[in-house]
Amino acid sequence: MSSDRDLGMGRPISRRDFLDGVALTVGAAALGGPLTRSAFAAGPAAAYPPKLTGLRGHHEGSYNVMHSVRDGTFWDKAGAPAATGERYDLVVVGGGISGLAAAVQYRKQAGAGARILVLENHDDFGGHAKRNEFTSAGGRMILGYGGSQSLQTPSYFSPAVNALLADIGVEPKRFEQYYDQGWAETRGLGRAVFFPKEVFGADALVKEAEAAADWVPQSPLTDKAKQDLIALIDEPADYLPGLSRSEKLERLSKTTYAQFLTELVKADPQLVAYFQSSTEAYFGAGIDAVTCIDAWANGNPGFDGMDLGDEVYPTMSPSGRLARTDPDEYIYHFPDGNAGIARALVRSLIPAAIPGSTMEDLVLAQADYGKLDVDGQPVRIRLGSTVVRVKHQGDPASAKAVDVAYVQAGKLRTVQAGHVVLACWHRVIPFLTDELAEGQVTALQDQQKVPLIYTNVLIRNWSAFAKLGIEGFESPGHFWSGAEIDYPVSMGGYSFADKPEDPVLLHLSKVPLQPGLSSREQSLSGRLQLTQLTFETMEREIRDLLGRALSGGGFDPARDIEAITANRWSHGYAYEYMRPWDSFWPDGPLPIVAARKPWGRVAIANADSGAYAYVHSAIDQATRAVRELLGTPDGAPAFADFPGPPRDKLGLL
Repeated sequence: MSSDRDLGMGRPISRRDFLDGVALTVGAAALGGPLTRSAFAAGPAAAYPPKLTGLRGHHEGSYNVMHSVRDGTFWDKAGAPAATGERYDLVVVGGGISGLAAAVQYRKQAGAGARILVLENHDDFGGHAKRNEFTSAGGRMILGYGGSQSLQTPSYFSPAVNALLADIGVEPKRFEQYYDQGWAETRGLGRAVFFPKEVFGADALVKEAEAAADWVPQSPLTDKAKQDLIALIDEPADYLPGLSRSEKLERLSKTTYAQFLTELVKADPQLVAYFQSSTEAYFGAGIDAVTCIDAWANGNPGFDGMDLGDEVYPTMSPSGRLARTDPDEYIYHFPDGNAGIARALVRSLIPAAIPGSTMEDLVLAQADYGKLDVDGQPVRIRLGSTVVRVKHQGDPASAKAVDVAYVQAGKLRTVQAGHVVLACWHRVIPFLTDELAEGQVTALQDQQKVPLIYTNVLIRNWSAFAKLGIEGFESPGHFWSGAEIDYPVSMGGYSFADKPEDPVLLHLSKVPLQPGLSSREQSLSGRLQLTQLTFETMEREIRDLLGRALSGGGFDPARDIEAITANRWSHGYAYEYMRPWDSFWPDGPLPIVAARKPWGRVAIANADSGAYAYVHSAIDQATRAVRELLGTPDGAPAFADFPGPPRDKLGLL
């Protein structure tokens, strides 16, 4: 196609062009023959996974085994597992932040001699905290994050989280020095909106100004939509006159933001399209599934004239309240996102794997993946290993050990564990064990993770952004939600882009959803969409968006794109409770309480068990799980046993 040639689809960049989709997975499950068929095995381990480009995240080979277990085809051809003869004090299922934190907490409590094995199905550790490394044409290393982004609101961290971060050498306050909060302002860069012609009739990139009246008239919106948007932002009315503040809040807690725009504001329908994806980044749902209370907390306009006060009410999800009460700037960010936290945890467990001793050392240090799983060392991390069964040796109430079966390189093996922490996502757990009561299985299935794609695009320079005077833009209605220059963090010998001639990463994201359904149903539908997307489609949409939006700055997608890594997370954000879908929130009983209940020698730790998709929740839940197995030591720092920060810090008690 000539358009593909113009976009540079055939240009030699750093990527892996291969298809990923339902057909491959379904075909794998349908194959007969021995387990060693490639359909059921991860590919050969990469020497250094962070450098891989193309399709990452839940990459091909990381989920095939578990899909076969789910579909009921695995055990028919698996055969008898081979016993490794290995026995560990603790086996952790899942090498994400929560799993690694559980290993650190267990060793701290049980002693340095505790033997620990972490089994991780991906070819890299960290779970969603994924490090993406690039090398620019000029030989410069550029770092980006492929998932878990930043430490959110350190002021809300529990004592247990603060203690663990100190143990692994991470001091959040130091990011106040490393994050250049004035990077964009000193370079005259602002924000913009790209209006795609498919939605608004004409392509237009419009730079935002403080007052909507100064930029909205330049958009291709209809005249009424322009008037309504200006009023909504600059001079919002009281759209619920005659009601008291409490009555307004109650009404808004049951009204979606889409309904607010159409029924209360009576705005032009174009504004629904304009704002539809505005809440997706925080809630994993569009405005058709997010209430006004949460949209208000998210920063969506229209509420300043309604005398709602500035307090936070428990009618909103935990994420939403942060937008209005967060005492911290959003700056607590390693150049590779929370992969920095994962690497600090791994270094604490296996010092030989990652050199250095400070949080600054972590940035440029290259992990030695050959040191992760070495015979004889007390802690081992085994990548490319999918756990398929967890079963006590006898009655869970009196058993002395647990058998853990897993697949690595097409071979089914077992190890024995004194304790097990399941740090995988909730809905997998019922497929791993038959020891749970029906009520707990139902509670585990309540968590429907939000699918998403985090994409990093290395461009040879950011001159087009400088010419346009922007650091990024939103693109309502496009395949991608927009594009923005990565966070400006310089630390540990790593320097962020300074001049427009410097190479830089752009961050693009997508939350595939199906508007009109409940929040959980949208996530399920979106995951099915995601599994059918090819990397080729993602790349074409990237080039299309950047080429059209940045054309005024001279950007050429065929010339200026050097590398692309798309981190596809079919099971992304933990589901966070929110109105109007969760009538039990916030008063309970919460499904997570029943879901995370330990049994025998097994405990559960993950972000799902806190219904809160943040690093500090994953650490809190890991701390809880370890204490359920070993007891709580005297003087142990408290963890947050609640979705989000403790209620007293929110002013709810």
